[in-house]
Amino acid sequence: MAHNIQTVKNERIGEQYYYIKHPSGLDIMVWEMPNYSTAHALFGTKYGSINTKFKTSKDKDYITVPEGIAHFLEHKLFENEDCDVFSLYAKTGASANAYTSFDKTCYLFSCTDNFEESLKILLSFVQSPYFTKETVEKEQGIIGQEIRMYDDNPNWRVFFNLLSAVYHNHPVKIDIAGTVESIAKIDADLLYKCYNTFYNLNNMVLSVAGNVKVEKVLELCDELLKPCENTNLQTAFEEEPESVAKKEAVQKLAVATPLFNIGFKAKPEKGIDGLRAEIETNIVLALLADESSNLYKRLYEEGVINSTFGSEVFDGDGYFCSILAGESRNPRQVYSRIIDEIEKAKTDGLDKERFEIIKKAYYGSQIREFNNVEAVATSMINSRMEGVSPFDVIETIASVTFDDVQKRLFKQFNIENSAISIIEPLQ
Repeated sequence: MAHNIQTVKNERIGEQYYYIKHPSGLDIMVWEMPNYSTAHALFGTKYGSINTKFKTSKDKDYITVPEGIAHFLEHKLFENEDCDVFSLYAKTGASANAYTSFDKTCYLFSCTDNFEESLKILLSFVQSPYFTKETVEKEQGIIGQEIRMYDDNPNWRVFFNLLSAVYHNHPVKIDIAGTVESIAKIDADLLYKCYNTFYNLNNMVLSVAGNVKVEKVLELCDELLKPCENTNLQTAFEEEPESVAKKEAVQKLAVATPLFNIGFKAKPEKGIDGLRAEIETNIVLALLADESSNLYKRLYEEGVINSTFGSEVFDGDGYFCSILAGESRNPRQVYSRIIDEIEKAKTDGLDKERFEIIKKAYYGSQIREFNNVEAVATSMINSRMEGVSPFDVIETIASVTFDDVQKRLFKQFNIENSAISIIEPLQ
């Protein structure tokens, strides 16, 4: 079968990958890394825990399904009618796994040998769902225990409690696994409905990197992929206000020192604009509060924070939140000091000299990622699902100016749209 293989090059770093729109509907990305001994492959669908409301051209109206069904589906795909998929991988020596996030589900493996056999397993089982009333009921018990376990996990709870404080309606505030009540509503028919909707190859990506050849990957795809009709899948969310739902969330659990997550809610963006927002906000967070910042040094020396303190940008389809987290005997003081630092930066400006240092370090860390087979394959699938190229990250970092970051500070850090989540000790 003839394929239109597009070569995507980046002159800045002298790297390239191949992109193929397969006749089956699947997006395929292959990054040949011949000097490496390993290969890493991900087969993923743009279907995560937030996608509970959707429709296709075959549906008259939007359908709403129980929370946690994407994660439930991921678990069930590893069991087929004949055997457990992990036992198949055991024969090839590959290390296999899967994960469901807020906006995607991916099945993956890494190997040093028997790549072709392992890729056949991956392409085959993800396209072969098998659900029965009995297997669904068994899984409800297993996942129910998993949900209860995370209900007592302080790090998990402080994060989701923050999301519940920040978001009024967006399903990102719901645990990826759902709730015990929501998964009780799942049955085999619902699983097949969601599978047939979201596991359509037009909604999926295959990403392969390492000691592989694009021709061999395509040969196996030609053999195993089952063509799908594009059903024009659409997902939807309830309207989300700009404000936070509440300013503070507090829960008591078995911790020695209080945990906190502080979030600044901002308007989400998509594609290259979303990537730029994420990169510029990461730089702002570093300028405000990384280990070399004045704020961090003062809080650390005063014993208000410890080495667990850090920050991240949490963003995706319909959500964007800048988060600062850690441990402190006085979380509200940390919150107050961070707000003071943001207000001071808005008045006095950020540190331009530190901006240049942070930007170079950020760029360098991204360049190093291209030397890691797993990171390269993951970057390709993530970027494709976000509507950008893996090379857009370094090009965007390179183009960011100090003025861009100054403007981003005002855009992403509205004090009114912030909240704190605290886990306090039981006594």
